[in-house]
Amino acid sequence: MQTFLIRTFGCQMNKHDSERVAGLLAEQGLCAVDIAEEADVVVFMTCCVRENADERLRGQVRSLKSVKAGRPGQLIAVGGCIGQRDGELLLRQIPHIDVVFGTHNIGHLPALLDSASTERLPQVEILAETDGFASELPSAREHPWHAWVPITVGCDNFCTYCVVPSVRGRERSRTLESVTLEVESLVADGVMEVTLLGQNVNSYGRDLYGEPRFAEVLRAVAGTGVQRIRFATSHPKDLSASTIEAMADLPAVVPYLHLPVQSGSDRVLKLMNRHYTADDYRALVARIRAAIPGISLSTDVIVGFPGETDADFEATLQLIAEVGYDQAFTFIYSPREGTPAATFADQVPRNVSQERLVRLVEVVQASAFERSVSFVDTVQPVLFEGTSKRDDLMLAGRAPSNRMVHVPVPEGHAAEEYTGRMCDVRIDAAQTWFLTGCMAGTDSP
Repeated sequence: MQTFLIRTFGCQMNKHDSERVAGLLAEQGLCAVDIAEEADVVVFMTCCVRENADERLRGQVRSLKSVKAGRPGQLIAVGGCIGQRDGELLLRQIPHIDVVFGTHNIGHLPALLDSASTERLPQVEILAETDGFASELPSAREHPWHAWVPITVGCDNFCTYCVVPSVRGRERSRTLESVTLEVESLVADGVMEVTLLGQNVNSYGRDLYGEPRFAEVLRAVAGTGVQRIRFATSHPKDLSASTIEAMADLPAVVPYLHLPVQSGSDRVLKLMNRHYTADDYRALVARIRAAIPGISLSTDVIVGFPGETDADFEATLQLIAEVGYDQAFTFIYSPREGTPAATFADQVPRNVSQERLVRLVEVVQASAFERSVSFVDTVQPVLFEGTSKRDDLMLAGRAPSNRMVHVPVPEGHAAEEYTGRMCDVRIDAAQTWFLTGCMAGTDSP
């Protein structure tokens, strides 16, 4: 039996696409392995939103040249956003690549691999668009209790720093019926938690129904009986009152929201083409917290955007401190070819951006720790994912807030008995990014 290995970079959509690739290859009779030296097929599912993802991809692919030399017949495929963007350029830069495919033709990968093997020639196929969705392909999920469920692909927002519209295309929504049917099937297969995916889930349905209908998606998915519903990503300009109401009404929707702000400066937000002001964002957060007290919030922040002044950055620091996030993903701006921002004047020097990032991280960590402490002496339902990466005697799982929770494996039991199971945990202590506790109940697997 042939073997395969998939390495994934980037967002949750790429993780979903990787599970579909794994499903396709497994359907062809290939078996997954963990190291490249044992793989007959190595697939890279890539991201080009950040510069370091580009660099990591190229470094890892180049490092396989010697592995491939010692394993005749090994095939290397590069897909995802970098494949879509660069196409044949990748073959010129890294000649030992065998297949390049894009975001719109994942289902064609087995045929491309077969052609590369039989013809002994590199294969490149990049499509401008497709009528189908990757969700229609077979899937090999990483965890049997969790599933990624895309509800839209592509994006119509055209933020000036972002390449997503050019590599994922314009926004397209699946029908509400197809999403509901998929989740019903997943629940029947034992899935306890789904994450609804889209570059902007809040605008779901605008292309199909003439107006956003994301709140209806939440209510329909909750009606399937799935125990937990998460979703990403939400654009602040489209987060409607009806969506907030659905989040508050539905017990299955976890009290957690990822709401990217990107900057606290109105001037920078306008340059980014974000379509809201800092005060708009503050008012939105206030409405969310009024409807869902105790909700956990995370965000994305870019520092060093072209033209960002000290005053602009101070406005960002102030907003981040005011909101008090549970988590923030912080980035130094990196120019992306083909985006308007890459041509803007007043690019911020790297050393200035780095100093700002350090200051921002300090503020984020302070608020994250404060939020963690607020969970001490509460009981949280935790969905266990396995053991801690650092300690096999500690179970690791996620609370509804998306915080990782560590719990000692109960005496007389194996960790495997709890994996994929939800248990109540009493939180005893808090760290910045995780909580620790003990089982609150006496029930055992």
